[in-house]
Amino acid sequence: MRAIALQRFAPDGDTTALVMADRPQPAAPAAGEVLVRVKACSLNFRDWLMLLGQYNPKQRLPLIPVSDGAGEVISTGDGVTAFAPGDRVLGHFFPAWASGEPSVAKFAVSMGGPHDGWLTEYRCYPAAALAKIPDHLSYEEAAALPCAALTAWSAIVTLGNVRPGDRVLVQGTGGVALFALQFAKLCGAEVIVTSSSDEKLARAKTLGADHGINYRNDPEWGRAARALTGGAGLDHIVELGGAETLNQSIRAIRPGGMISMIGVLSGPKNALHIPLVVMQQVRLQGVTVGPKEALDAMLRAMAQAKLHPVIDSRFDFSEAGVRDAFSHMGKAAAFGKIVVGM
Repeated sequence: MRAIALQRFAPDGDTTALVMADRPQPAAPAAGEVLVRVKACSLNFRDWLMLLGQYNPKQRLPLIPVSDGAGEVISTGDGVTAFAPGDRVLGHFFPAWASGEPSVAKFAVSMGGPHDGWLTEYRCYPAAALAKIPDHLSYEEAAALPCAALTAWSAIVTLGNVRPGDRVLVQGTGGVALFALQFAKLCGAEVIVTSSSDEKLARAKTLGADHGINYRNDPEWGRAARALTGGAGLDHIVELGGAETLNQSIRAIRPGGMISMIGVLSGPKNALHIPLVVMQQVRLQGVTVGPKEALDAMLRAMAQAKLHPVIDSRFDFSEAGVRDAFSHMGKAAAFGKIVVGM
């Protein structure tokens, strides 16, 4: 079978480090496993960092990258009753995290690093870590969900407990950001979106955003966001920028509000305004995807609301196509998800 392998780290972003390789096709799945014919994958920022060697410099190579994928069940191993050949499925990012709080053991198994990911024609997967794709979604749309959508769901619903009338700010218009916008609106929240592009802000409003702030035109966007609440502050902020945006988020959040720490797009380190966090009793909540039970809940909600992910661009499963997809991810300019059709 064909698979794309990351042969070496490329700190300069050289995508020729991604090479099409021949791998043995999996035999019959083991007990408790399912053999899946992969139909689509989607990229996350972690996949780009993996290429650069920044996500885990100790990662063993070669590695089949990409954490998110969806496909068709070909066969099932002994003891598998939840799936049958022909079922459309998507894979959970953390196969060992079924429910409850995270732990070292639950985080130890993740796709696209340290374990091989979904950029391959076939793969066996634990049945307990698969979910059926809602009928209204395509394979490409389903492949966009495991990391980005579930991270946004965890931030807004599972951990954030966003309620109708809450004021939520979402940074940017990438995959996680747009899912957070969609889920926050599903919860009945008022949503502010930030972006460096007026065009993207206009597109975000078509998805339900109530307000948009261009942070290039207004570097002190935290004050502008707070002004939109009449000075009260935001109830919840989905923090995706990292080093260069966190202090603005702290200025914009209300006393007792929650900042969901998800991304490090502008860097991992910052001089934090600790007094503001303490005096306002701000909650800084790290978010790393979520358990399988949360994925199932999210899929039920999406099926009920007939919610579709926003797809930025589609690439084909070829050496050139995958390299182009990674290059596009590296530009950090996507509006929604980048997918690879198999």
